[in-house]
Amino acid sequence: MPRTTPATPDVFSPRTHTLARWTLAVVLGLVYGYWAAALNRDAGPITGWNVLFGLVTAFVFMALYLAVQAVAPRLRRELHAGLWAAFTGCAFGFLYSQGGDSVLMSTVLSLVIAAAVFVTTFYRYYTHEDAEGHRLG
Repeated sequence: MPRTTPATPDVFSPRTHTLARWTLAVVLGLVYGYWAAALNRDAGPITGWNVLFGLVTAFVFMALYLAVQAVAPRLRRELHAGLWAAFTGCAFGFLYSQGGDSVLMSTVLSLVIAAAVFVTTFYRYYTHEDAEGHRLG
């Protein structure tokens, strides 16, 4: 059956989308790395090791974010949502553990966050894909 409403036009070039994807990864990574370093130093002095910790954390976050962003769309909706939930839960759990709380509390809160992300993303992918997993629109 032919489509009655036209699709929203894409006014940006593929190069612009690629640049935006990389820029978002760098900005999120730097914010995440700074946040982790700030939690890790616990209001103490900024040291070289603290700066190095923040930069390594930012780099690892960026690499994992780009990997998830590249792999997740190729998966079925359940695994797609599960991958984003696992990434978000682990990222949250790592930040929470830098605050000095127990591993048990960090794990429980991380699982709660991951479950909420899974439900949200699964619902989004379920309502925006057909039965075979092809995106609608």
